[in-house]
Amino acid sequence: MAFPRPGSTLGDDAASAEAARTAWATTANTIAEHQPVTVVVDPVARADAARLLSREVDVLEAPLDDFWMRDIGPTFVRDDDGRLGAVDWVFNGWGANAWSTWTRDSQIAATVAEAAGAERIPSLLVNEGGAIHVDGRGTVLVTETVQLDPRRNPYADHARVEEELARTIGASEVVWLPRGLTRDYDGLGTRGHVDMVATFAAPDVLLLHAQPDAAHPDHLVMPQVRAALERVTDATVVELPAPATLADDDGPVDWNYVNHVVVNGAVIACSFGEPAADDRARGILADVYPGREVRSVDAREVFARGGGLHCITQQQPSAGPH
Repeated sequence: MAFPRPGSTLGDDAASAEAARTAWATTANTIAEHQPVTVVVDPVARADAARLLSREVDVLEAPLDDFWMRDIGPTFVRDDDGRLGAVDWVFNGWGANAWSTWTRDSQIAATVAEAAGAERIPSLLVNEGGAIHVDGRGTVLVTETVQLDPRRNPYADHARVEEELARTIGASEVVWLPRGLTRDYDGLGTRGHVDMVATFAAPDVLLLHAQPDAAHPDHLVMPQVRAALERVTDATVVELPAPATLADDDGPVDWNYVNHVVVNGAVIACSFGEPAADDRARGILADVYPGREVRSVDAREVFARGGGLHCITQQQPSAGPH
């Protein structure tokens, strides 16, 4: 993970900044109850990190622009001998957005790879960890609007992206989804990250966001995504219905339960202050992740800044045989 540092994502006032720091720290502290956690901390945030992070959390100091580790960090892989690798994608601020800076963030994947003792695997593909989801057996979910984004990869086509995903993460099948959630296409969005719409709970089980309310634009988006999935996979699709809240001051929300974190012995689920919807999601997650404790962390402050709990974390497998 990465710890919040001053900048536009943190917030414009002291209360907003503290809310962000608390949300990130609560997520790290909750995960640390189940497995080791390392948090990259910019030197300017050292005191706040020391104040809010559990003693169980390891700290790695390095300069940051922002703090979405899923996107700025490496994607970890293992080879057939169990050696740990770390794919270092090109990061350009989610498509060279005018509001984003990424000079320091673009170096974090290499920093994390070195700290983890992983072999760095460089890539020329502009990509983010939130833009891919794998089943662990060669299938990867992507979206047309991210990897083929002209502000990310202006010369890429399907074949070139697929070849690079095969080289770097061992993908043998690339499933192209048409798009992401509506909110993700506003000025501060990623323009289609797949980790907000679908994920694998197991190689043959797909979790899919569902928006049952016709008043929300994603009510029409998600059937398109489901149709694309069903054309290319025979995995069982399990829907995770959205909470009831439809909008905030900035428009239709992208609140979802697909954006959860799987850790050792547990699943860290997003919650949104809606007991009925949160409980329903926990029940579904418990069913598809048997043997894991499902815990909730209030994710509203994270979503207000453009992502969810999956977006602020990046898992690292152990080295050694599979």
